[in-house]
Order: sequence, then C-alpha cells, then structure tokens
Amino acid sequence: MIKEHDRVVLTTDLAKEGLKAGDVGTVVHIHAHGEAFEVEFLTLDGKTVAIATVPRSQLRPVTHRDITHARSLEISA
Repeated sequence: MIKEHDRVVLTTDLAKEGLKAGDVGTVVHIHAHGEAFEVEFLTLDGKTVAIATVPRSQLRPVTHRDITHARSLEISA
C-alpha cells in the first residue's frame, strides 16, 4: 500500500514532465483512494523538477533492494 510521504519509483517514462522510468519521487497527495498519486520529483540537491499526477499502474513502492542512480536532466532551450 502506497501512503503519503512514501518514496515511489516510476515504471514508465513521463515525457511531458521530462521524467524517466526508474526516477524516484515522493507521494504528496493520494487521489481517489489510491487510484492515482500526486508525486514530487526532486534533484539530488533538493530542487523540484516536477509535480505530477501519476496513476497507480505507473508507480511502484521503493524496496530494500533498490539503489539510487543519478542521471542528468535533459533541458530543452
């Protein structure tokens, strides 16, 4: 069960927000009894990259087997 303030992992890309499968975010709001979640995605130094409404089918909880991996954001001019 995913709860508010849980860390979650994207399982698919969210191209509109510039996010990729594997990016980690924090749940800041739960919609429709857990059918979708408002998730904040941050850089490693704490700057907000995106806040997105993501359906449950595109997320999974963080597990004890996950490891942090860094990637640079693609910034369009």
